[in-house]
Amino acid sequence: MDIIRMSFFGNSNIGVYGFTNNKIIILPPGIGRDDLREVSETLKVDVVEARIAGTILNGVFINGNDNGIVLPHIVFEEELGLIKEKAREHGLNIGVVRSKHTALGNLLLCNNKGCITSPLLEREVRNKISDTLGVEVVEKDLMKLAIPGSLGVVNDLGGVVHPGFVDDDFKTLLDVLKIKAEKATVNAGVPYIRSGVLANNKGIVVGGNTTGPEIIRIKRGLGGELE
Repeated sequence: MDIIRMSFFGNSNIGVYGFTNNKIIILPPGIGRDDLREVSETLKVDVVEARIAGTILNGVFINGNDNGIVLPHIVFEEELGLIKEKAREHGLNIGVVRSKHTALGNLLLCNNKGCITSPLLEREVRNKISDTLGVEVVEKDLMKLAIPGSLGVVNDLGGVVHPGFVDDDFKTLLDVLKIKAEKATVNAGVPYIRSGVLANNKGIVVGGNTTGPEIIRIKRGLGGELE
C-alpha cells in the first residue's frame, strides 16, 4: 500500500478538502495538475473536481463507501450534477440528505461493511444513509463525542483513530465496521486524524507535516497489519 505526503492550497489538513472511496476522489478545483495525478495514482481512483455548497471543504460535507455517496441538502444543483455524472460511471448511488446537521464528513464513519453515525442525525436521515450506502447503520458516539467521522479514518482492512479511544470504542469498530484500528496522530500531533488523511483500500495520502513515526502507525492501521 503506497503512502505519500501532500498539502493542498498550502495546507496540510488535506482531509477537509477531499472525499475518497475505492473508485473516485472528490476534490475542489484549484489543486495543481501534478498533485492531482500523484493522488490519483496513489489511491488508484478517478478524480472528480467539484465544490460543495460553493466551498472547497468537500471532506467536511461528503461521506460514503463503494456503494454510494451521501451529500448534504446544501449542495448546489450544478455541483450535484457533476458528481452524479461521474458516480454513474462507477455504479455509485447518490443520496442527498435533509438535516440541519450538514457536516456529514464529521458525523459518519463508514466502510463497505458498516457505518457509525452521530446521534445528532435524525432517524429518517440514518435510514437514507443506510439505503444509499447499502450497509447497516448504527447510531453511536465515540469517546462520548457525537463526531465519529472526525475521530478516525477507516477502510475495509483497518483504521487509524484518535489517541483517546478506549476499549468500548474499539469494540464498536469491530462490531459495526468489522475492523481493528491503530491509535495515531497526523501532521505532527493532530489527534483528529480525519483532518489530515485521505485513504482507501489501495493507498494513503497524509498531510505534509506528518512525521515518520506517524506514517508508520497510519500505514500499519490502514493496512490491516494489527494482530
